[in-house]
Formats: sequence, C-alpha cells, structure tokens
Amino acid sequence: MIAIVLKPGSTSLEDWRAVYRGATPRLDSSCRPAIEKGAAAVASILARGQPVYGINTGFGKLATVRIDDADLSRLQQNIVLSHAAGTGDPLPSRIVRLMMALKLASLGQGASGVQLRTLGFLESMLSAEIIPVVPAQGSVGASGDLAPLAHMTAAMLGVGEVDTPSGRVSAKQGLASANLQPLTLAPKEGLALLNGTQFSTAVALVALFEAEVLYQTALVTGALSTDAARGTDTPFDPRIHALRKHRGQIEAAQALRELMAGSALRASHLTNDDRVQDPYCLRCQPQVMGACLDMLRNAATFLATEANGVSDNPLIFAEENVALSGGNFHAEAVAFAADMIAIAVCEIGSIAERRIAMLIDPVLSGLPAFLTPRPGLNSGFMIPQVTAAALVSENKQRAYPASVDSIPTSANQEDHVSMAAHGARRLLPMIDNATAVIAIELLMAAQACDLRAPLKTSVPLESAHSALRERVPMLDDDRYIYPDMEQATSLVRSGAIVAAAGLPLPQVLRETN
Repeated sequence: MIAIVLKPGSTSLEDWRAVYRGATPRLDSSCRPAIEKGAAAVASILARGQPVYGINTGFGKLATVRIDDADLSRLQQNIVLSHAAGTGDPLPSRIVRLMMALKLASLGQGASGVQLRTLGFLESMLSAEIIPVVPAQGSVGASGDLAPLAHMTAAMLGVGEVDTPSGRVSAKQGLASANLQPLTLAPKEGLALLNGTQFSTAVALVALFEAEVLYQTALVTGALSTDAARGTDTPFDPRIHALRKHRGQIEAAQALRELMAGSALRASHLTNDDRVQDPYCLRCQPQVMGACLDMLRNAATFLATEANGVSDNPLIFAEENVALSGGNFHAEAVAFAADMIAIAVCEIGSIAERRIAMLIDPVLSGLPAFLTPRPGLNSGFMIPQVTAAALVSENKQRAYPASVDSIPTSANQEDHVSMAAHGARRLLPMIDNATAVIAIELLMAAQACDLRAPLKTSVPLESAHSALRERVPMLDDDRYIYPDMEQATSLVRSGAIVAAAGLPLPQVLRETN
C-alpha cells in the first residue's frame, strides 16, 4: 500500500485521487507547529472568559446560550451525538476514506484549534482501515456537511459502526482492533470535526475522477462511430478550431483526428461517398466534447481549491489569539462544481446516444437496419438504443442545477443553503448511466466496423475494437444481449478502452492545482 503525504493547503488532485484509489494518507510533519499554535490559542481564548461561538456557547440558533467550563467537553460530545442524524444507504467506504483525508488536511492547517493527538487519531484510523459507516443523506451543504461528518466523528468516540479489514463491527470493536481507545474531545474539537464541506467535496471529487475516464472513452467511441459510419474527419481540421479559440474544443478535435489517422474506412469515404456534411452528432463532436472538457476542468479547479481550504467555523487565528465566526462552511462553490460535472456528464451521454441512433438507421448510416446482417428475423441492436435513450432521459432530469435550490434550516438561522451534498450525490448514478450509454455505443460502433469488413479503421481504433472482441464476439444472430452490455460496461468503467487506444487523450485534472 503506497502512502500519500498530505500537504495542508497544497495537496494535488492527483494525490486526492490516489487516496480514493487506496493510498494511505498522512500529514506532512511540517504542519505540526501550526496545529499546536491553534490548539494553544483555543486555550488562551477560553482563559479570557469571553463567549466564543462553538467553544463555550451553544450551536446554531442556540449560540446565545453560555456553557460552563465544567461542561465544555460534554458540549463537544453532545454536538457530535445529536448531529449524527443521517439516513439512507451508507456511503461507500473508499469515499468515506477520502472524506476523512480531506478533514485531516483541513484541520492540519492549524486554523481549527484541534489538538495534534486528535489528528493523529484520524491518521491511525486511516492507516488501520477503520472506516466509519456514514449514511449518505442528511446534509444540505450548510452549515457544513453536519450529519455525515458527525457520523464520522461519532465513530472516533466509539459510537456507531465501522468497516474494518475483517468486516463491519461496532465502532468500539473497530477501534480496539487498532489498539485505539475512544477519543475524548477537547473544547472546539467536536464542532471542528463535524463542520465543513468534506462530505460534499469528497463525493464530488470521486465523480470528477470517474468522469475523466468516461470522457476519454467517449472520445474513442465517438471516433469509432464516425469511422464506422464512414463520416468525414474534415470537421476536425485544426484550422477550424483555432478560429473558435476554446482550448477544450481544440484538444478534442486533435484527439479525434489522431484516433482516426490512417483509417482505411476514412480513405474509402474520400472516393466512394458523395456526402458533404455529417449529422451534428459526428460533425460537432469537438464543439460539444470540448465544452464538456472545459466544464469539467472548471469544476476541477473549484474542487482543488475547496479540498485545500479550511471550511469549519469559527476559525482560529493563533497569531492574534482570536476566533472569528464566518461562513466558510457554506458549500456553494462545491454545489456549482457538482452542477458543472452533472451538465457535462449529461451531454457526453446525450451526443453519444444520437450517434447510436444514427448507426442503427440505414438511411443515415448506409448499414443494415439495427446493425444485424439479417434484419427482420433478428432485431439486432434495436433495444440497446432504447435503453440508451432511457438512460439519457434520466440524466437530463438529474442534471437540473442543485445549487439553485435552498431550504431554510435551524429555525431560520441557516436560511440559505447550498444543496452541495445532493448535487454531489447524484453524480455517480449519472456517471453509471452515461457509462452504460458509452458501452452501448462501443458495442454498436464495433459491430458497424465489422459490417464494413474487409476495410479496417485506424490502428488505435482497431486496438480498441480488439479489446472488446476479446470479450464480446460480433452479433451475427440475436442472442441474450445483456451479458454483452455488461462486459462492454466493465471495459468502459475500467479505462481499458482508453488504454487499448494507446494515445494520450485530454486530461480533466491537468493544470488544476
């Protein structure tokens, strides 16, 4: 298991992706002085006897209630237990790991007043793979992701359940298996641990990582569909895109050109086809996929910044020995990033479905109806196109911006919220839908190429075609098609089609940190 050193305030998206994929995070030791100064500042503020939100007062609408010094530790425990009010299915453990790592890096900047031992406790849990069970629903994205982060923190207190290498057990049992005693919280620590945007950010980041694989695969299948339909690559000419000037469009066009370079199918179009223009789903791929790339990169920039920020409240400024109460927990930026990802994912699937519909239409493709050698007796790919249409329609419904919604909470104290958690949670199901659409396109584009034999496509696209054919044979006569779709979906999700193409395709995470 590799280790990732988190540098609070400057951790790269590539490092966050490594944590999501299983790397063990630990804090850079250089952050120790800042952490110790922050904790000392909390003690100094308390010694002055003045009311400070979240340290010696109640929370939310109860911020005017002063808490006695003897009850400060109990105050922090109470906020954790009372706020652990999530519901729904548990979040996948590897996303919870990423959430914990994000919280670790945020607290590691020393602006939250948390003691070094508490951060060491989080590190120990991550190292031992003691991962809290966190219900996925219950956050509105302000005042932070309170409910899910409270479930994470409750496990540190020995309350709730955790997933361990040996299975799911009570939190007390899980901590004991790593020789950890339940944590006793110091003043400010409970609030610091459960306040912030780490749940929404973690889920949105995971969607971003998965969206990059989806995006790159859709370029491959889009090029394969274009060649199988004997479409022209003239719309991918760099001179066209240089005039438009959008970076994503220029890169998408270049990728499509490189994927199709040297294709015998393309050469046959030059001599045997009198078509001047292709349907938009082929011709406008650089414009659509380029805009999707730019949108995903903008989301990546938002999320890279958020992942490296401090988003709890109040914040401790050790040099001045002050605690300032603000609103960094409001996850509007994360909600906007999630909406960007949702729109891009929806459009990737939408234009792919139109290519699928084009391929099964003999008028548009010049191929047998529904891509079967014997239409009528066989239905071929008739219904996979219907499935793709259904999935795209679902994604259209889910793509409505979550960030424009708000509902007041906490007796109107928290009267405008971001809905970042909802915005992020819908992304992975959307990516699953779009992945299945791209898998259907892969099956159909490969079938269309087979029907063009003996002509072959380009070397990169032939390699992608061969990767599919190692698992799924050509469809001669109708058969139980569900396993074919599952195999293709697995190839798309794993990145195997991109790897088979063997070309450097545009990256979403590039230059975002």
